[in-house]
Amino acid sequence: MEFETVIGLEVHAQLKTKSKIFCGCTTAFGNPPNTNTCPVCLGMPGVLPVLNKTVVEYAMKMAIATNCAIGPMNQFARKNYFYPDLPKGYQISQFDLPIAEHGWVDIEVEGKTRRIGITRIHMEEDAGKLIHDEREPKSYVDLNRTGVPLIEIVSEPDIRSPEEAAAYLKKLHAILRYLDICDGNMQEGSFRCDANISLRPLGQKEFGTRTELKNMNSFKNVQKALEFEVRRQRDRLLDGEKIVQQTLLWDADRNVTNAMRSKEEAHDYRYFPDPDLVPVVIDAAWIEEMRATLPELPDDRKKRFVEQLGLSDNDASVLTSSRELADYFEAALAQYPNGKKLGNWLMTELMRLMKGEEALDISQCPVSPENLAALLGMIDAGTISGKIAKTVFEEMMLSGKDPESVVKEKGLVQMSDQGEILAMVQEIIAANPEQAQQFREGKTKVMGFFVGQLMKQTGGKANPGLANDLFVKALTE
Repeated sequence: MEFETVIGLEVHAQLKTKSKIFCGCTTAFGNPPNTNTCPVCLGMPGVLPVLNKTVVEYAMKMAIATNCAIGPMNQFARKNYFYPDLPKGYQISQFDLPIAEHGWVDIEVEGKTRRIGITRIHMEEDAGKLIHDEREPKSYVDLNRTGVPLIEIVSEPDIRSPEEAAAYLKKLHAILRYLDICDGNMQEGSFRCDANISLRPLGQKEFGTRTELKNMNSFKNVQKALEFEVRRQRDRLLDGEKIVQQTLLWDADRNVTNAMRSKEEAHDYRYFPDPDLVPVVIDAAWIEEMRATLPELPDDRKKRFVEQLGLSDNDASVLTSSRELADYFEAALAQYPNGKKLGNWLMTELMRLMKGEEALDISQCPVSPENLAALLGMIDAGTISGKIAKTVFEEMMLSGKDPESVVKEKGLVQMSDQGEILAMVQEIIAANPEQAQQFREGKTKVMGFFVGQLMKQTGGKANPGLANDLFVKALTE
């Protein structure tokens, strides 16, 4: 029996406001436990929350960027449940009147574009954090995160594979970073998601029994957790067993899911409108004011890179996958206007040295865009070869020095003196008569041997183009 995978994602993004959603406490990460708190976010009796206007504006920006409809009025509600890190005994969220609904984003997987619907975006406050003692059976509560503003982005169940789920998350992550409303740090919990997944026989309209996955702190872990759950559910269904609706935690060390709690019945959060907060009214003028502040978004920037710079669709996708990488590319492009060559260096040498996904955030890269442009200019001018440039670039990554200084200190200037190179060419040909005869008989691949011998003799400093020409001339005379 063939099965179809059905996935829906609930993404929580912490907003980059200076203060919390309903009080003036700082949102700074990493402060000592329970120091970013006040009577409001601690839920003391008699206090009144006051809505942070910037939270509303950031939520509006994300709604516009994801093609959502912003309602003329939205309302906060109390979501009632009891948990140690929720001091009020309820969370201020939104229920029947969220700020935005009915949006979409396009994702690309294996060369195919799919549109993933967004059910809703709503604003809410974050809960605190429990810290479990590994040595003793006790836990500690840190309420610094309580009241930090969140937007929750709920997808339609339109995602059909773990690969699509990862692509959707990366797209939302990129949009949030482009808008500069969320830092997207998954390790710190600024961007996190819960995944609902079920399987159904191919062609069936009714959804299967779903499970919910939590505790996934990277794009790779989300994809691996979903892949595991697809296999687990498929094996159970083929064995004639039922899927139990439950919440599962992903164990990244063992690459398995573990049951957290059963969800056989829907939880009743007893939502009701928060009596301390008035409805938020949003008119068309405010929406257009926010629309005017939006930067060029990933899809538009990608299209421009393809149409104006002649980049391939795949290269443009990589270079626009993060705002920081695209900004770096364009800053270097202003000094070195060869988009294809520059893009290749970013996607190969820079990403290799910065280790994959970390290269997407190159704000801490020791090589400035101007210095990378200068390095490529030295290759074009014949000052250094492409091979030497890679060595120079590695040193630039370690030291942060400009390419001219590295080349001068290491004595890496390319040899381009024709007479000097010609003398070595003739010596190499004389020392290798068998290979010289092979070349004259039409075996042109042997040219690689000759150029390699010259590069070995000169420590890679000889101009390869000039060397190739001189070898051909000397061997055909």
